[in-house]
Amino acid sequence: MNSTQVPVAYFIIQGLDSLGDIQTALFVIFLVAYIIILGGNSMIIFLVRTDPKLNSPMYFFLHNLSFVDIVYASVTFPSLLSGFLTENKTTSVPACFLQMYFYIQMGVTGRGLLTVMAYDRYVAICDPLRYTATMTGTVRVLLVLGAWTFAAGCTLPAVTMATQRFYCGPNVVFHLWCDPSSVRVLVCGNTSMDSLVSLSSALVALIGTAVLILASYVMIGVAVAKMAAAQRWKAFTTCAAHLTVVLLSYITAFFVYISYRVGNLSPEVRMIVAMSYSAMTPLLNPIIYSLRNKELRDAVRRSLCRLRTVTPKSFRTLNTLS
Repeated sequence: MNSTQVPVAYFIIQGLDSLGDIQTALFVIFLVAYIIILGGNSMIIFLVRTDPKLNSPMYFFLHNLSFVDIVYASVTFPSLLSGFLTENKTTSVPACFLQMYFYIQMGVTGRGLLTVMAYDRYVAICDPLRYTATMTGTVRVLLVLGAWTFAAGCTLPAVTMATQRFYCGPNVVFHLWCDPSSVRVLVCGNTSMDSLVSLSSALVALIGTAVLILASYVMIGVAVAKMAAAQRWKAFTTCAAHLTVVLLSYITAFFVYISYRVGNLSPEVRMIVAMSYSAMTPLLNPIIYSLRNKELRDAVRRSLCRLRTVTPKSFRTLNTLS
């Protein structure tokens, strides 16, 4: 590092400026997606909090996953949407690293919770008689805390190293947000250790959770193979929504990984792939669980019935007071 070099005071997020008028269409698409993410996941949190019939461990984990999805989307979507409309796309260095941290933390926490939910399904199907005794309130909280702690362990090393590096310019981040690999190329110095730590953390987060989820479903498959046809169908419906979300999550993560490894892909294509990945799981989680889960659909109906009952009473009360 040259003693005359001055550290950058802010980063410029390049975004998709080269796409011109297409940005308006992308703004509308991702605004609608963000509204659905907020509405759908907030609905799940509200239903689990207010409906006494949704008190099983599965819904406890699901409403935690919905909270993580809301935060995960909110880390990137507001800046992403504003970037489509404004020319001022600067962000301070601390704000950039803060966004980087929460983007990785929430993404890994979501995978940790999917792993916890796979374990929950394993206990429910393979050891149903001890399910209630095993998945106590304390165990649920510890499993959720474990998912958050695991994510912090995967996130802190790489982000901490990034904050310690010297950025002397240029300061243009060729991405839609402060993506770690896009910020790393701006470091004035050797980043081989940073890349190694970042790759190792990503592999632990992806492969570690994938192995645990796969192990849970292998044992579930062995148990289901010994069941009668009716029991098999019940077990399948119990796991269908979670398995669908897991498959979509890991398939889209695989495409993001491939997009960064294929040399002839344009930066714009990589950004759109990354943007789609960030929206996919938070967007589809509430939709898949609502369509595949009868208890959740029934909870929506009960909530709407309560709303219809309360609304006329509220109007009558207002008329009486007036």
